[in-house]
Amino acid sequence: MKHYVLLGMLFSGFIALGQGSSLDKQFDAIEEKVIEWRHDIHQNPELGNREFKTAEKIAKHLRSLGIEVQTNVAHTGVVGILKGKKKGKVVALRADIDALPVTERNNLPFKSTVTSEFLGEKVGVMHACGHDTHVAILMGVAEILSKNTDKIKGSVKFIFQPAEEGAPPGEEGGAALMIKEGVLENPKVDAIFGLHINSQTPVGTIRYKSGGTMAASQRFVIKVKGKQSHGSQPWSGVDPILISAKIIDGLQTIISREVKLTDEAAVITVGKITSGVRFNIIPESAELIGTIRTLDYDMQKLINDRMKEMVPTIAKAYKGEATIVIEDGTAITYNDPALVTQMLPSMKSVAGEEYVLTQKAITGAEDFSFFQEKVPGFYFFLGGMTPGNTESFPHHTPDFKIDDNGLILGVKTLTQMSLDYLNM
Repeated sequence: MKHYVLLGMLFSGFIALGQGSSLDKQFDAIEEKVIEWRHDIHQNPELGNREFKTAEKIAKHLRSLGIEVQTNVAHTGVVGILKGKKKGKVVALRADIDALPVTERNNLPFKSTVTSEFLGEKVGVMHACGHDTHVAILMGVAEILSKNTDKIKGSVKFIFQPAEEGAPPGEEGGAALMIKEGVLENPKVDAIFGLHINSQTPVGTIRYKSGGTMAASQRFVIKVKGKQSHGSQPWSGVDPILISAKIIDGLQTIISREVKLTDEAAVITVGKITSGVRFNIIPESAELIGTIRTLDYDMQKLINDRMKEMVPTIAKAYKGEATIVIEDGTAITYNDPALVTQMLPSMKSVAGEEYVLTQKAITGAEDFSFFQEKVPGFYFFLGGMTPGNTESFPHHTPDFKIDDNGLILGVKTLTQMSLDYLNM
């Protein structure tokens, strides 16, 4: 196994984690276990709110460490509470545990061959976003911290969260449901940390952004009503497909002509259009479904208001009708600036200052944001691409791939951040 050297630096008030320390030896000893856990979870992926075996594996591990365990939180979530030798603050660490309806397409020896049902269709199931690595990393952190309660002033709450990718239709789930069921209480959480593996960031590197780092997401549904007619006589009907095309074109002008993109990025994407049954029939109706991504709530309101104005107006201009419904998804993933400043020395002491880099905000979304609405949080990105590799494997694709060598830095970083935060 190739190891990457992680430098340890001593900061006033910080727990020293360097080469030759007792903690460092524990990390060396646990790395292979973390990788084995990851491979097993990768081979046995489960969709949101159905992570039964994954939850059982996590709970069994936490109990073996003497950690207090709560199960069936937000359906399949697992929460562990580890109390230190002294009283103090409570820090929470979160890992998402669900997989995606994606059929894996690579030659990994631990490749997933699992299938399931999603929206009424048989699909392959794959950890195509790295949640398997998140689970394994947090299991490793739990094991290390459970052996070092003398260094913990306060408590650590391990949150293994289901359904980050979304709950099945008609069900609640994810971070919002965990919060609703009291995961941030008893004991009350003071701060929360989370990470996401990244297949396009080299192993050994950490990236972060203070403030808004990932976008708020919204889902919209547009229903267009026209008048059915023969395809050879469009003048005798009202074409909802044409109206849909005009609506899509109009929505993009909100982004390109009305939103001040030099402040923050914003996106409107139509991801699905349903209309018609036959090549020579102009149908009666059409449905458009899409997403809105924003990094500023004033900008979100502007976009929402303009979409609600524009959609029915465009339809009316072409003698049709249209309605739009916009549903909130995730909030903005907002890294508390004071917490970021406080914890950066911890991250740099583990990875090395030159490997902890700032990045621009991204328009992906994360329901970790719901935790951050309640308590200060810090969410960062962990390198998972083999150094020197010229080809990355994008998230949510059949070819997604992560280098196992990146996992131990995640274990070390979350451990260091937890100990330092509680001892400040």
